[in-house]
Amino acid sequence: MSGNTFGTLFAVTNFGESHGPAIGCVIDGCPPGMELSEADIQPDLDRRRPGTSRHVTQRKEPDQVEILSGVYEGKTTGTPICLLIRNTDQRSKDYADIARTFRPGHADYTYAQKYGLRDPRGGGRSSARMTAPMVAAGAVAKKWLAEKHGTRFLGCMQQVGEVAIPFEHWDHVPNNPFFAPVADVAHLEAYMDALRKSGDSCGARIRLVAQGMPTGLGAPLFDKLDADIAYAMMGINAVKGVEIGAGFGSVTQRGTTHGDSLTPQGFASNNAGGVLGGISTGQDLEVSIAIKPTSSIISPRDSIDIDGQPLEVVTKGRHDPCVGIRATPIAEAMLALVVMDHALRHRAQNADVRPPLPPIPGHRPAQVG
Repeated sequence: MSGNTFGTLFAVTNFGESHGPAIGCVIDGCPPGMELSEADIQPDLDRRRPGTSRHVTQRKEPDQVEILSGVYEGKTTGTPICLLIRNTDQRSKDYADIARTFRPGHADYTYAQKYGLRDPRGGGRSSARMTAPMVAAGAVAKKWLAEKHGTRFLGCMQQVGEVAIPFEHWDHVPNNPFFAPVADVAHLEAYMDALRKSGDSCGARIRLVAQGMPTGLGAPLFDKLDADIAYAMMGINAVKGVEIGAGFGSVTQRGTTHGDSLTPQGFASNNAGGVLGGISTGQDLEVSIAIKPTSSIISPRDSIDIDGQPLEVVTKGRHDPCVGIRATPIAEAMLALVVMDHALRHRAQNADVRPPLPPIPGHRPAQVG
């Protein structure tokens, strides 16, 4: 099975299965000399892990990360970094009834068609549990980018189901289980409680921002920064749409509005989302993603078995009524991995090049030393 490695110079190979003994990743290409310990990685894994509130899956996984290689005396050596996360709370019996059936909305059918067999326990490789190693790798990228460029990654929920969430302040995001940028989430709690009782699920919209972006990251045509961002976001389970900047709102804008005017003080707006011609402008990267409703629900649905016979499927087990609730740290991590990879590519290609123009106030060229 190919397709398990993400990135070019900062390459992350993901391994494991949802109900196997462990999951993890190998990071190849992390620069040497950066101080790194499990304590640098664990906080982001704690934000993503299951069982943190009644609104997400009640699978109890501590998601304690172990660094197996690539770090010596507290610093990265430049060799592959292996990160391991052990699975401790598998309940594979919950999936015994669906070993011969195809759950609507899941990858059961396509995996069986492609490989001739599949691991039905929690979805195997197609499980959202496989995002945990990417969050761990993203934490490493975040640390390097913060130290070298001062780049900071933020994310929040903009909408859950039909409920739009206004933006109040980033400070509210860590204080509620929804990663919502509002002080009062009582209406979101009530909405999710009702949804769970009904046996149904809903989707979500997540906003991502990278602040302190250097200019010049990305390349023309097929290695555009925004193209790689879209590629990364679509690699997250359940993501069905990606917007950069104004996104689909650009359809109703006029050119006089959408084009971000330049002034001696900087850009007058950011409809482009921090990317022009596939290259970063130094403005904030603005990304949003659409996440589909959770496919694992207890409401009966029509399907077929492996013999093509019709049947009714009821998915048992512990599942998120909205997988978007835990998606924020995952999407932050994937955005950080893209920026990290492009920062290293820029450094490799432009080590002897200096920007021909002075940077716009507040925007810094990428460091190449």
